[in-house]
Amino acid sequence: MYLQRNEKKIIQSPLNYTGGKFKLLPQILPLFPEKINCFVDLFCGGCNVGINVNSKSVIYNDLNEHLLYLYNTFKNLDKDITFELIYKTINDYQLSLVSENGYEFYNCESGKGLGDYNREHFLKLRKDFNDRKEEDYYYYIMLYVMIVYAFNNQIRFNSKGEFNLPVGKRDFNKNMQNKLSEFIDRIKSQNCKFTCKDFRTFDVAFFNNDDFIYIDPPYLITCATYNEQGGWNEQDEKDLLSFLDNLTENNIRFALSNLLRSKGKENTLLINWLKENTNKYKIHNLNYGYSNSNYQTKNRDSKSEEVLVTNY
Repeated sequence: MYLQRNEKKIIQSPLNYTGGKFKLLPQILPLFPEKINCFVDLFCGGCNVGINVNSKSVIYNDLNEHLLYLYNTFKNLDKDITFELIYKTINDYQLSLVSENGYEFYNCESGKGLGDYNREHFLKLRKDFNDRKEEDYYYYIMLYVMIVYAFNNQIRFNSKGEFNLPVGKRDFNKNMQNKLSEFIDRIKSQNCKFTCKDFRTFDVAFFNNDDFIYIDPPYLITCATYNEQGGWNEQDEKDLLSFLDNLTENNIRFALSNLLRSKGKENTLLINWLKENTNKYKIHNLNYGYSNSNYQTKNRDSKSEEVLVTNY
């Protein structure tokens, strides 16, 4: 297990959030400043970065309110009660729990997964969640259980605000239980708060050079679920680059995660911006699970070029 400078164990988010940076943390964290007063995870998503950074305080920001209230539940609700409510929900909706009963109990095979057994029970849970008016702690426990039993453990709401993913193949296994337990312990130990703001309205007036903002936006040239139906467009990208220039002008340190090229596509806005600001920004090429991450490589169709851009 990779350890950060102070030997703190790197832990993984309990959510399988699209674009999560857990596998890149061994490369990203050493590039961060050693001393950080307030760390801002501006597009926090699964919180893989913010939960593992050493700082006096953390601000988790995301446009998904459900996500932030879920994290707030993990932080403020007693850990034992959290797990009691999770198991109660699993039991009440007769969802599978292979870690206790095995696959045969549900007439399922590990290779095919648990979808056939869980489908009807999952749809009942999903309907009750979408119909529920009171957004209390139990509401967010229901949300977490749905995520666990949903397709690929993903999070997706439709335009009506309804959770609309189908059932998945897995259940609340030991690995998921351990990840959630470690995450709860860590987030309870953090001096952190949760905000839900568009980056364009995020007030940086109170930050200075002792603080640090990490930016992991939707990638303009990918087709991830968070970027479907024009979720992130060229205007968003231009506004973000202006936001980064503003941080630099105000002497606020930042790091940006992004892709220069992927599957034959180029983020020309980002590439040109970097070329125009070669004296302002540093490009750190990342390479985890990619065939090649060299910025100058000739063959640009067979690789993804993921980078971390910093202004320090």
